[in-house]
Amino acid sequence: MTTITIELSNERIQQLKEYARQFGIPMEELVRASVEDMLAQPEEQFRKAMQYVLKKNAKLYNRLAV
Repeated sequence: MTTITIELSNERIQQLKEYARQFGIPMEELVRASVEDMLAQPEEQFRKAMQYVLKKNAKLYNRLAV
């Protein structure tokens, strides 16, 4: 695992601390979970788009397969 260091304003740190307190988790865990969620979104959006296209064009794909 790799560790990264970022600079944030004092106001942003206070916001993170408050969110973490509300969720009852350490601030570092809140940041880690947020990054993980952000990284997973493009994959999830692609999967949803792919399913939509496949469903929408299913009849065409079946005709082309014959």
